[in-house]
Amino acid sequence: MRILLLISDAFGGHGGIAQYNRDLLSALSAIPDVEEVVAIPRFSPLPVGNFPPKIAYHVEGVGGKAKYVRTVFKVLRGRFDLVICGHINLLPLAWLASIKSHAPLALLAFGIDVWQPHKTMLTRMLLRSVDTVWAVSEITRDKMVACSKISIERFHILPNAITLDRYGIGSKDVTLVARYGLSEHRHKVMMILARLASAERYKGVDELLELMPDLLAREPELVFLVAGDGDDRPRFEEKAKALGISDRVIFTGYVSELEKAAHLRLADAFVMPGRGEGFGFVFLEAMACGVPVVASTLDGSREAVRFGKLGQLVNPDDRTELVKAIIRAIHTEKGIPKGLDYFSFANFQERLQALVIEMM
Repeated sequence: MRILLLISDAFGGHGGIAQYNRDLLSALSAIPDVEEVVAIPRFSPLPVGNFPPKIAYHVEGVGGKAKYVRTVFKVLRGRFDLVICGHINLLPLAWLASIKSHAPLALLAFGIDVWQPHKTMLTRMLLRSVDTVWAVSEITRDKMVACSKISIERFHILPNAITLDRYGIGSKDVTLVARYGLSEHRHKVMMILARLASAERYKGVDELLELMPDLLAREPELVFLVAGDGDDRPRFEEKAKALGISDRVIFTGYVSELEKAAHLRLADAFVMPGRGEGFGFVFLEAMACGVPVVASTLDGSREAVRFGKLGQLVNPDDRTELVKAIIRAIHTEKGIPKGLDYFSFANFQERLQALVIEMM
């Protein structure tokens, strides 16, 4: 079996979707009947590094739409048994690939991009030709069903995976403690790790900044660690100054994958009261480091915490309850919650293999 994936990014990418795609590629290549997995990323901002055997990773398509289209058509000289479309914007090309190869077509659905009708009529029409949709969460499935009219029977849930042995509970890194001027024994640290992009203000950074005066009244030694970078960071910094809390808010800037777990271990609580997460992979990473988490009832992060079994759930519109949940979390003893292995890579691989077998 040869499988073609058209994806936004994976190896050489950063963030939850890139990690999901890396796990997807690794799991596909481990299926015994798979001879080759051909992946064409749209973006690759970081060095690609190593990847598993049986994967052909075509980074020559990076650098513009024309280069990407040429790379896809070059690869399509071969034949494929399954085509996977990693983003709804790539559906026209993925549909052409499936037609040429007479192969079934699967679409990955991550979150807010499929929570409303697509802007182009062609893509909306091509959704009818998709054989199956692998949605990262139930909320993404339900919202996509509502806006696309695709039958719910064509959906399958394939949540994120977490490789637990890459994380684990550990002491706070003294280098990072010094870098950010923290006191390991005095400060309590509330943390969010997110892309600080103006297009992604649904993460909850604004809400947490606005809550800081109330939180400091109850927890005077609290520090808010905002990890990540993006074009909205200057606005957040100005907002912290306007609220008079800039001395209690630390902006780390970009955090590499190599330093991510060490940053998460700095936190006494990880909080992301969002409204648009398709899933929220970073919640799994925080919990895998033993950090208590506070998630939102309004988006896919509720599924990342198994509807409250693994962490606290709060409606971000309820400021009083959100403050209470954060205070509870920062005083909760660290520990990896029982049941986190539901999202283990082994379980992800088993779910994916069953879906591939069903399609073929």
